[in-house]
Amino acid sequence: MKFSVLVLVGLMLASCGPDTKNIDMNDDRADAVMALDHRDFTKAADTMIKSMLNSNALNKADGSRFVVALSTIKNDTMQRIDTSQLTAKIRRDLLNSGRCIMTTAVGTQQDALNIEARKLRESAEFNQETVQEQGQLVAPDLSLAGKIFQRNIRLDNGDQQVEYYFTLMMTDLKTGLAIWEDEVTMGKRGSGKSATW
Repeated sequence: MKFSVLVLVGLMLASCGPDTKNIDMNDDRADAVMALDHRDFTKAADTMIKSMLNSNALNKADGSRFVVALSTIKNDTMQRIDTSQLTAKIRRDLLNSGRCIMTTAVGTQQDALNIEARKLRESAEFNQETVQEQGQLVAPDLSLAGKIFQRNIRLDNGDQQVEYYFTLMMTDLKTGLAIWEDEVTMGKRGSGKSATW
């Protein structure tokens, strides 16, 4: 038994390979890649959040905070990427800024327990005084939506240039009017593999 465990551990370590190493995700100085990586998402999110917080979009006249829902961030690149990598940071940083409240009752970041907990009203197994009453969910004031798209350009020397565009827009759900919008662009140039999957 001990021998088989040692063999298994040895095989697991061998599969990592001698070149495998940990990286500091907050200070990754590795070479750039043509595709989008965590550094690009962090940079785009940080720039957008700073722009949003420096604008008047989140200043409510009565001094209270807006309730913001995350809508769709469309991936219109040639890569299979999870846009929640971008929205999770934006959501977290906006909420922690204290300038707004994020809802999980509607939008793309829904918490299923918002609805499941309300189904407990139908159960005799739960003390009905502890179950959420009807009409307590708070509707969002604002919606945040966006898009990520790319352009591939073949240069005269055969290299490839890839341009990425991150756009976000904040909409007042009462009026349907956009109250803030920004775009972050990133360019990459190289002779490596195309950023198309």
